[in-house]
Amino acid sequence: MTNHTTTRKVKRSFTLAPDSVAYVRETRRRRKASSDSEALDLLLRESMQARKREEIDAAVKDYYDHASDEELREQREWAEMAGPNVFAGIPE
Repeated sequence: MTNHTTTRKVKRSFTLAPDSVAYVRETRRRRKASSDSEALDLLLRESMQARKREEIDAAVKDYYDHASDEELREQREWAEMAGPNVFAGIPE
């Protein structure tokens, strides 16, 4: 996934284990990144996105784990009304 927004870059220096450096280089090759820095940035962004998805999933699970019977009934009713056409017209 490419981020097309313009962001200011900050130059930093890090010490990495040899296997981490090899992983960044392999990622650079596989993803056709222009530099090890770009490959590392891609890996970090993917990690941040995965963490955000986990937080959202945990919040949804918490909601349903603590929802009242009334709230769950309403959810089922809405799902039944929406039926299989809920995604009609939305490109895949």
